[in-house]
Amino acid sequence: MINAIVNAIHPAQSGTLVEIGPGEGAMTYPLLAARDQLTVVELDRDLVQRWQARQLDGLQIVAADALTVDYPALTQSSPLRVVGNLPYNISTPLIFHLLSFGDQIQEMVFMLQKEVVDRLCATPNHKSYGKLSIMTQLYCHAEALFDVPPECFDPPPKVMSAMVKLTPKAQLPDVDIFLFEKVVTAAFAQRRKTLRNTLKTLLSAAQIEAAGLDPSLRAEALSEQDFIHLTRQLTS
Repeated sequence: MINAIVNAIHPAQSGTLVEIGPGEGAMTYPLLAARDQLTVVELDRDLVQRWQARQLDGLQIVAADALTVDYPALTQSSPLRVVGNLPYNISTPLIFHLLSFGDQIQEMVFMLQKEVVDRLCATPNHKSYGKLSIMTQLYCHAEALFDVPPECFDPPPKVMSAMVKLTPKAQLPDVDIFLFEKVVTAAFAQRRKTLRNTLKTLLSAAQIEAAGLDPSLRAEALSEQDFIHLTRQLTS
């Protein structure tokens, strides 16, 4: 499984590779073996000291909170690629922190809980489809790679993990991102209700129709482009 993960990352490709959370090095050692340089971001002081003591050639250690790192500052070359096995509690905010540098990051390959990967990659009318799906796919292309079962870990967790590849889009849609998120948030706040009800404080039924949509639809039926049309009604 480690070989499969490393192969999915393609560590020998040019540019700067950053691993978030090296831990004990299950991924770090094979990644470093495949390239001249690797940067790791680690918050745990004990782990930082352990990695520093190993004095591995080509390993740069950044002792910092992954949620606050200025990732483009870690490289003087491009492309920048970011990988790691992300803890559940920081996975979503960390992904969006990274997407704020989207135009400077070529790709991200992460191991996450499978339910999070399902949500990132979900399409309309899928049970996992929601705000996370739309906001992620506004910024990047999301591709589920493969599952990583519990028995691959020691001790085995109670959940299935999965690998996902996120490729930032070269150009974002011409839409007000703040308003877009506001519309998406409102639409999914009560996902069993219709757009007529969930968006009534933002858009009238006539405006929803002007966006080319039926006000009796639920948010789960709408594509990213549909939400862009709705957002533009707020600024038209």
